[in-house]
Amino acid sequence: MPNLKKDYLQFMRDKDLSFNDMELLVTALTHPSYHQEKNTESNNQRLEFLGDAVLNLTIAEYIYKYYENKAEGELTKIRARVVCESSLVGVAQKISLGSYILLGRGEEMSGGRKRKSILADTVEAVIGAIYLDQGLEAAKSFIIKYLEEEIFASAEGEYYDYKSKLQEFVQAWDKENVQYDLLEEHGPAHAKTFVMGVYYRGEQLASGRGRTKKEAEQNAAMLALDNEVFVKKLSSGQNT
Repeated sequence: MPNLKKDYLQFMRDKDLSFNDMELLVTALTHPSYHQEKNTESNNQRLEFLGDAVLNLTIAEYIYKYYENKAEGELTKIRARVVCESSLVGVAQKISLGSYILLGRGEEMSGGRKRKSILADTVEAVIGAIYLDQGLEAAKSFIIKYLEEEIFASAEGEYYDYKSKLQEFVQAWDKENVQYDLLEEHGPAHAKTFVMGVYYRGEQLASGRGRTKKEAEQNAAMLALDNEVFVKKLSSGQNT
């Protein structure tokens, strides 16, 4: 399959992936409908089964270590939200996975490339393939890279969007908006810490720390809303 492998090599380069055994990736992206139609050697269902187990283990371990004060029931709810179909569909969309899935003609014509169940199952199959090809740590890195923000959002539940609240507050008094800039970045690739500053008209209002830039921005916005000098100055019209 020379053309197919060329496409998959491009996919790997674009997504910063690597496979020692290219056939594992091909199998991970082979939907049962294609397998039945083309009579290929295998499809991705067994890899999906394996990837699901690796995914659940990785998320369970991560939240167990990161959220030391959360009880078992809370951890279970967080994990369930992170490994749900919609989260996995989000991963598939981030890496344009739908474009590379091998589908049977009928599945193709019925919109299979955008079907949520197919996208989610294929993400799990890719995780299983990475695990077999490179081991558990490589699979964990892939999972955390694409699901870490989902973990934080799920852990917060229905958290308040402080960035939106800050923007609404500022634009109630002024047409200008706040800006966010990266101030610091620490730690290894798999466990970075970011510090983001939030600015209004060139003045730093606050800085926030987080495991992702978005989390750090949310924390910065939250602290900016607690900046009494800024709030009084803006609401009194001194900045307009």
